[in-house]
Amino acid sequence: MKKLVQGVGINDGKYPTKVDGKMRKEYNLWTSMLKRCYSENYHKKKPTYLGCTVSDSFKDYTYFFEWCQTQIGFGKEGYQLDKDLLIKGNKLYSEDTCVFIPSVINLLILKADSSRGTMPIGVTKNGKGFVARCKMYGKYKSLGTFNTPELAFNAYKTFKEAHIKELAEKYKDTISQRAYQALLKYEVSIDD
Repeated sequence: MKKLVQGVGINDGKYPTKVDGKMRKEYNLWTSMLKRCYSENYHKKKPTYLGCTVSDSFKDYTYFFEWCQTQIGFGKEGYQLDKDLLIKGNKLYSEDTCVFIPSVINLLILKADSSRGTMPIGVTKNGKGFVARCKMYGKYKSLGTFNTPELAFNAYKTFKEAHIKELAEKYKDTISQRAYQALLKYEVSIDD
């Protein structure tokens, strides 16, 4: 009997895990997904993944491998497996909840509780008031200084939602229709 991966993943050997000595992208994605959900050591480093699970079908490497082959964006340079875009706050990796999206989009929709402290997302306090800023293409863009955190957040929300829609249009032809529609409907919440 073969050993389970992370105690839950089944690899029946139908598809090799390596080609020419190099780990296959599918296998790397699969084992990384299982690790994020089921490794206690990983949870100590990244507690945001506590409570995440993998569907029964995705626990099967053969199924996951074949699913990847049918997904728009799979194998494209800079694209990542995402579980949060279609269902905000989702904790389940499955064929119904996952899509491949460019890392620039994935980074934009990440929840950042630990880095922002008690302020609303996109808001920092300075001597004059509350500054709204949003990261765009790896650099922060200042959106102004406001009298209240709520006003600063509203400026951030408006800007970020417009930027997400702009990226949806930019990547429309290289992401799935499900991902595209989710980006068009994406709403920034004060507690993101």
